[in-house]
Amino acid sequence: MKSWLAHHAQAALRALSRLAAAPLGSLLACLVVGVAAVLPAGGWLLLDNIGRLAQKAAVAPQISVFMANDASPAEVAAVDKALRAQVRAVEFVSRKSTLQRMRAAEGMAAVLDALPDNPFPDAYIVTPGTDELATLERLQAGFASLPKVEHVQLDSAWVRRLNAFVTLAQTALWLLGGLLGSALVAVTFNTIRLQILTQQEEVRLSRLLGATATFIRRPFYWYGALQGLGGGLVAWALLWLCARWLARPAQELAGLYSLDFALHALPPQAVLGLLAITAALGWLGAAASLWRHMAD
Repeated sequence: MKSWLAHHAQAALRALSRLAAAPLGSLLACLVVGVAAVLPAGGWLLLDNIGRLAQKAAVAPQISVFMANDASPAEVAAVDKALRAQVRAVEFVSRKSTLQRMRAAEGMAAVLDALPDNPFPDAYIVTPGTDELATLERLQAGFASLPKVEHVQLDSAWVRRLNAFVTLAQTALWLLGGLLGSALVAVTFNTIRLQILTQQEEVRLSRLLGATATFIRRPFYWYGALQGLGGGLVAWALLWLCARWLARPAQELAGLYSLDFALHALPPQAVLGLLAITAALGWLGAAASLWRHMAD
């Protein structure tokens, strides 16, 4: 185990020395990788902040439960108890208060006076406290099965639109991430190919001295991984700068809508994930190049 770690440490140092030997080329390669990585990472960050803003701005979905007109007070009370057992925010709207409110509307008093009886039912406005469509539909079905409940209406149109938008954005990010990940692998592939061509003599000499294929390939793997890691650091730096530049305009825009909102940068776990992904893609590009251009 110690020998294995020592071999990898030696290969990593050799890869670092090769990167340092051509600082301009290494920097440009890291910039290319960083720009390729910053687009899907920035899209994920944007979608995350939009989700935070939507949670602050969106009105909680509500379920309207309408009782039958012939429901007795005891039956209404039973439905009230059943609703409050499942959710906390329940508002009762009596048919009398609804009639008074509608009578106050312009032109409605004469129409309502012409009717033989109050046409409005007792109703409940239920706020479930969740925007998960499956949960809302489950509650709707459960409320509809209660005795003397005539109709249940779910205010879920905006929930469906939000879910459709999030699904579309997530799919687009996956596609963009896959395409730009392929571009990152291609950049590393070409870089390692050039490294192999410029170090052919060194590779031949190492083979003559008895070096194994694993020993010869190991620095190239590290070169690709370190280049990908450098690109990940560039992408993180660009995202951090963009978040800083956009923080004040975003806060001012949210203030116009009376929202307490601050633009968030990438959290530490997301930064680590970004660096791990770019390093892994760099390693993959190196592996593909070695398989193509360096026979055992």
